[in-house]
Amino acid sequence: MHRLCDEIIQLIFYELPDPSHLTLVSRRLYSFSKDPYVRAHYFLSHYGPAEAVFQALGRGKVLTERVIDILLSSGAHLSRYLVQIAMHHYFHTQTHFIRTPWVRNVPFGVFVYFMRKAHEKYGDIPRGKGEDDGSLFMTFLKENRFPSHLKSVTWENIMEILERYKFMPFSNRDPIMAQFPLILAIEPRLLPAAVENGFRMDYKYRDFVFRKMFERHTGDTSADDVAQNIRELCKLDPTMFVTRTVAAEVCMESKYNDVGYAALKQLDKSGDLRFELRILIEDLLKTFLTTRAISHNATGDILRQLYSDYPSTDPTVRLVVIIAIFISAENSRTSTSQLHTILEATVLAPLTKRDAYNILINPFVEKYSAVLEYARQEIGFKEDGSKGLSASDARGLLEEVARKCLQIGCKGKLLSRLFEGFPPIQEIVITEVLEHYQIRLEDVPTWEEDASKGYGAKLGRDFARNGLGEVLVSDYLTGDDSDEVGSIEGEDEGEQGENRSQARMDVDEPVLCNDHGHEAAPPDLGEISQESLTTMIRQDELAPSRSRRRWFYTFSYESGKANYPQDALPVAKWALNQFGTRSKVAATFLTHAVINDNNQILGSYLMKMTDSNFSAYRIDLQVPITLKHFQILARLGKAPNYCLYHCIESGADFYFDEDDCISKNGPAKDLISARAVKNEPSNPTIPASTSSSANASSSRGRKRPRRTATTNVRSYAIPDSDDDTIMSSDTASSSRRPPSQLHKRVIRKSNLQLWVQHLTVLHKAEQKKFKDGKKRAEAEGVPVRCSKTPFLKSLTTNLRALRKLEVESRTKLNGHEDYADEVDDDDDDDSEFTLRPSKRKKHFAYPFGSMF
Repeated sequence: MHRLCDEIIQLIFYELPDPSHLTLVSRRLYSFSKDPYVRAHYFLSHYGPAEAVFQALGRGKVLTERVIDILLSSGAHLSRYLVQIAMHHYFHTQTHFIRTPWVRNVPFGVFVYFMRKAHEKYGDIPRGKGEDDGSLFMTFLKENRFPSHLKSVTWENIMEILERYKFMPFSNRDPIMAQFPLILAIEPRLLPAAVENGFRMDYKYRDFVFRKMFERHTGDTSADDVAQNIRELCKLDPTMFVTRTVAAEVCMESKYNDVGYAALKQLDKSGDLRFELRILIEDLLKTFLTTRAISHNATGDILRQLYSDYPSTDPTVRLVVIIAIFISAENSRTSTSQLHTILEATVLAPLTKRDAYNILINPFVEKYSAVLEYARQEIGFKEDGSKGLSASDARGLLEEVARKCLQIGCKGKLLSRLFEGFPPIQEIVITEVLEHYQIRLEDVPTWEEDASKGYGAKLGRDFARNGLGEVLVSDYLTGDDSDEVGSIEGEDEGEQGENRSQARMDVDEPVLCNDHGHEAAPPDLGEISQESLTTMIRQDELAPSRSRRRWFYTFSYESGKANYPQDALPVAKWALNQFGTRSKVAATFLTHAVINDNNQILGSYLMKMTDSNFSAYRIDLQVPITLKHFQILARLGKAPNYCLYHCIESGADFYFDEDDCISKNGPAKDLISARAVKNEPSNPTIPASTSSSANASSSRGRKRPRRTATTNVRSYAIPDSDDDTIMSSDTASSSRRPPSQLHKRVIRKSNLQLWVQHLTVLHKAEQKKFKDGKKRAEAEGVPVRCSKTPFLKSLTTNLRALRKLEVESRTKLNGHEDYADEVDDDDDDDSEFTLRPSKRKKHFAYPFGSMF
């Protein structure tokens, strides 16, 4: 360190936030730090010319008269505003944002010299309360919306303190630093003087400034003036330019802010924008396809005007404008002739059958009358040559719409209206659900396969959490303009059905990409929001001034971006109300909701109560759960929803699958009966899991040999053992038994026992898979940690609780009776059983009490 030259030591000093510790190392460094030139240039190099004087005044022990002279002669910025704040702080006359001693540590003689130098530069300096330059600046900001004759501070006064008295916020902690860009946005003529004083616009203020420049003006400001001010601002600073964010906000006010919108179009024509306004409007309109804002009448008028000013050949943009027009027409009850006039004026006519289909399947279209009436009068041609769809074509269109709406979780209202207006659609919907949406256990991928990671059921999706599902068909938006929408009806068999399913978009949200081949906008141009310019300006003004300088492009005020209607009726809830709890359609929706873990649907299907108390649970009001639900979740490795376990604890009947619990009086009786007869095997037997489950359950008390099933009855909805009906039937059956069997007590298993029995078998199977996979990984030497699936973890925890509940229910019903001697009524009569030795530790009873 002693061998270093003074220049190197000086550079080391400049990099340290606090060099005082370094000065204590040696006498050479201490004497070097006392050099006035080193002290002055330390503040200039470390903090910059704008903050050098402010930081030097805070180090009163090192500030001397010579240091002040070197600072001012070397280019440190000294404004009259800084001098005023320093005098107020030194003499305790006002309380500013500074909470530290700051200038009060400066010796009195040095501070007097500092005031003398300020007087030589600026003359007499106002020192009264509210007379400093910062107060004048804030007064001008508060009065910016006042008429000219009511303003106490004009823009000429602000220009004077900028040019003559070098006004400039002297610290980043100064509240005026966050308000300074707002003044420049209100009066762009002040920017040259601010730049001359050393002000540099931070890019974080960019949108904040341009929003104020495009703001709707009530005076005589013209679009030419706004455009010219923006051009001058962009020339002064290369980081200042209009972003896509601000331009989209101006477009959202095209009908109310004529001056700002006209100025934006002028900038686009003159080439002063870094993007094409036409492409921006296309991207903006696309965002409305699956957002709630499209259903607002005011938004529909804005979309129509934007499309009229910048027509587009993009099919998605065209569809957005058509949907907005039909939603507005449905709400205002516009006649078909007026609707056709609007479409022609917007250059959207003629429409095709495909357009009508795309309108009706939109999530925010809940009525079909306007679209159907227009299709009957203006779309296509009938056999006699007149315009409009025939009755058969219109019926085919509605049938295909009903099929598609099954996959869109929020289209329950439209399906309800279609059922009321066209009763034959009911059979179409039932057939569609039973033929195309049945889920077989063997078709579900296992959790070891990669296909299980993105696996989800098409019905019963939670649209509020996971999106809308398959909303759009890509070939309808980008294909030809053929009117053969009805041809989709014939693509449900064989390979055509497979092609149709592949054509659908297997994602949660529709892909709305730019099909014109335009390059994507650079990220620094900003993101597009659906918020209006006025809304964002109000949010900027209401935000705390200190946090504004840390703002980036965040959108927390997007109230209209929900992807479902405000009062949506889920399709699964509509199906439950329409078909009943014991229908095959409701059972199919329940299976899909279980796979998708849709809490909203599961709560409606499984958690209905007679009152607000959970103890009032009624099984006859619920859609029954089955063992198949747990088996599907086991294959996928997903944890079951808590509603399934709650139903079991509340006494849900045990069924293997939905075929065991379908009511014969349901709305799908004929179709279900026909399929049951067609698909029922000639000699139905109980699945293999039944016998294995019985062995697992009985092994708790005694070990018994294998036995064969003696009945073909698959219904496991058996009442509890204390029912009078069962007791009477047991008595009657016991009278017909041989005398050797009369001493045996027949115990029928309750629903809870059956659930515990079969879930235990499923739990053992999953544990075996886990252990086998772990052994294979160890044998192959794969350093991968084999963890349990969420299903196995959940079942392990909840099965323990179910077993405890089952024991408590038996104990409460029959007392402390030993169930080891009880057998099922289908047990073999000649079997000999032995009790398992108890694993409980036996305690020795001492004759005279405890030894301790």
